[in-house]
Amino acid sequence: MIRTPAALACCLLLALSRAALGAPPPPVALAIGNEHIGLPAVSFVVLDVESGQIAASFNPSTPRSPASTIKVVTTFAALDSLGPAYTWHTQALIQGAVDDGVLDGDLILKGGGDPYMTLERWWKFVQELRATGLHTLRGDIVIDDTAFALPPDDPAAFDGRPHQAYNAEPSAIMVNFQSVEFRLVPNSGARRVDIAAIPAPVNLAIDNRIALVSGACGGRAARVAFEVPSAEWDRVEFTGFLSPQCDARSITRVLLSAPSYAFGTFVQLWRESGGTFEGKWRVAAAPPGATPFVSFDSLTLAEIVRLTNKFSNNLMARHLLLTMGEERYGAPANLDKGARAIAAWALERGLPLTDMEIDNGSGLSRSTRISVLEMAAVLRAAYHSRYAPEFIASLPLAGIDGTLRSRMQSTQPGSARLKTGHLDGVSGIAGYVTGASGKVYVVVSIVNDARPGAGVGDSVHNALVGWTQAAL
Repeated sequence: MIRTPAALACCLLLALSRAALGAPPPPVALAIGNEHIGLPAVSFVVLDVESGQIAASFNPSTPRSPASTIKVVTTFAALDSLGPAYTWHTQALIQGAVDDGVLDGDLILKGGGDPYMTLERWWKFVQELRATGLHTLRGDIVIDDTAFALPPDDPAAFDGRPHQAYNAEPSAIMVNFQSVEFRLVPNSGARRVDIAAIPAPVNLAIDNRIALVSGACGGRAARVAFEVPSAEWDRVEFTGFLSPQCDARSITRVLLSAPSYAFGTFVQLWRESGGTFEGKWRVAAAPPGATPFVSFDSLTLAEIVRLTNKFSNNLMARHLLLTMGEERYGAPANLDKGARAIAAWALERGLPLTDMEIDNGSGLSRSTRISVLEMAAVLRAAYHSRYAPEFIASLPLAGIDGTLRSRMQSTQPGSARLKTGHLDGVSGIAGYVTGASGKVYVVVSIVNDARPGAGVGDSVHNALVGWTQAAL
């Protein structure tokens, strides 16, 4: 292994950590006591990003559940190994002949793992197809999602909420995060409650049983229930009551399967753009003889990393891990290849991640483990990397944007850039804080407390950031 300056700095960091195990700074100790958190549940490290000198640490080498702070490892590894200009490609292929805008054959939609194929970008993909002159599809639509090979998973396994956006499963042809927003609007004139789905996949059925009732908006007159009674998630049922005095409300849920969602929204947009399709659909690999027709590029990796970290998007982080595995070890992508790719990258980088356990790269996991010292080593390497500007700019700014928009609002603007992390019984921060001296410090703080609640430990992290800014 080549010993780079970063590798030597990491070794020095590990040596220093053994001597930096004193008591927490007074404001941090006070916060720990006020929250009644046991000291064994707390880990943090504060180190000078230039010298690697540790200014404060507590239980720095204890492996912890990091929640979404692990995204700093996933996103920097992707940025460092793939480069900021890396893109994914969604393809349309044809099997058959096109004559005067009519395809007499099948249209194949082949996903390449684009992490951010929003509805707007999916619409643009449809428009690029229409711009070729194609307007009528006389065959079927084939969905090819073979770029990823993932075992069947239960999206309810993590917390019993399978239709929440954060539980969406990766797919090579993931569109709009597989989400549908339902807007419920009382319609006094027609004496009904209207439901609009955005988007409205052609294969999603909506059973509207909400009754419009008179009176004030409250109690029975404001109770609406939502259920997904079909195993394919292709039918939703609304029941309950709503008063005309109630404001419009919205419900967003993950529905259909990823291939089914891609098909249903594609046909919706295709028809809205004037295209014709009356065939069927299936999921299958593109046949060897299919002809490439249109290729649609994703946003760049630098843009994807920014969106992933600013808004802590689990699905996008999972796509990054899978992509790293596919690029290093070949298609199809899977979780094992992704985890091996990050381990190999860390070894090449000279980063001490021997105690890290990573599964899906997002932090939505009970098995992922890393110490605050290991995470600090990654953040210090990122700060001195060739892509430091792209990575640092991806982290939420305290009191300004992303997941920190409403937190740490008293900090000097731009002085704290931190990735947050929350699960039941887990909270953390990881990033960069500028001290009173003008020096920049890596700050990583993680609390693993057995009590339920996603906010346990937040005051500890806030106190550590405040102490760093005031005392250093």
